[in-house]
Amino acid sequence: MNSVMTNNNPHSTIRRAGPEDAPTLASLGTATFTETFGHLYPPEDLHAFLGSSHSVDAWTRILRDPQRAVWLAALGGARPVGYIAVGACKLPVENREPTAGEVHQLYVLARHHNLRLGSQLMDVGLQWLESRGRAPLYVGVWSENFAAQRFYRRYGFDKVGEYGFPVGKTVDRELILRR
Repeated sequence: MNSVMTNNNPHSTIRRAGPEDAPTLASLGTATFTETFGHLYPPEDLHAFLGSSHSVDAWTRILRDPQRAVWLAALGGARPVGYIAVGACKLPVENREPTAGEVHQLYVLARHHNLRLGSQLMDVGLQWLESRGRAPLYVGVWSENFAAQRFYRRYGFDKVGEYGFPVGKTVDRELILRR
């Protein structure tokens, strides 16, 4: 897989994930989602969501999908601490364009925030989407995640809609942003 040394942090690497990374992504996806949002849900809802969305099987399917790509960020050659998943848009956008792309997930472990890893991952993910002719680009973000909304605004994303995002039996109000 390709490694990219970043300019902003000489100790970080961004590399494209392959099917062999499914266990790593299952663990990292579970950890980042839980630390970011776990406090919002009853344990049974969180467990159901993680079991379906962050299992090794779920990540293997994503990593084998030619319409999607995932990159991992690591520091100093250690285990990955962040990731981005991008691909064809699957958000419930009315009259969605056939070439629409989406930032499906972008997470970095909290203890590694403010190292610009999220920006580095975003840059790589956007380049890949654009190189595949994916436009416009969409992202779904929790309505109360104001930091993420500011981050995506810096990349030119604006609100165009809303939808319900299920986490177990809990349904969150998500914003749909478009660039």
